[in-house]
Amino acid sequence: MRYLLGKFLPTRGLLILLVSTGLLVGCTENNQAAMVQQVVAIESGEECHLCGMIITNFPGPKGQLFSKGIVGNLKFCSTRDMFAFIVDPENRHNIQQAFVHDMAVTPWDHPDETTYVDARKAWYVIGHSKQGAMGATLASFARQQDAQAFADAKGGEVLGFEQISLQALVNMTGVH
Repeated sequence: MRYLLGKFLPTRGLLILLVSTGLLVGCTENNQAAMVQQVVAIESGEECHLCGMIITNFPGPKGQLFSKGIVGNLKFCSTRDMFAFIVDPENRHNIQQAFVHDMAVTPWDHPDETTYVDARKAWYVIGHSKQGAMGATLASFARQQDAQAFADAKGGEVLGFEQISLQALVNMTGVH
């Protein structure tokens, strides 16, 4: 019996080592991808990926996203521009990660670079009275109750990420 266990344990040990190493490498690759896909500060003079406007020249929440086939993050002067990019059928299925400002904790006129949240988990107020880059934009919030409080104070409707469509963007007031 000892002879059989002695032969089995080294093979089993090697198998466990190989599986563990594979899992560790897989986790490391996923962590590296996640670490690379993080928001970065928007520098003075940077242009919106969609419209080319200087991002820091305008108030309201901004957006950043990562898309398959595009190196680096794409930065947007407004959540409206970011969603115009996202809902485009050519881009929709390529979005890997998206981020927006949490306007419950950052000033509308100068959004803070440290207040980005996962856009897919955020809540949005559409049709409110505040202005973003060249007009109407979606006010973004990490928590639904903050979005509702904003809508109660400034007007508008609270929507989740999946509820934002091209038609919703077209129906927004203001021209961009």
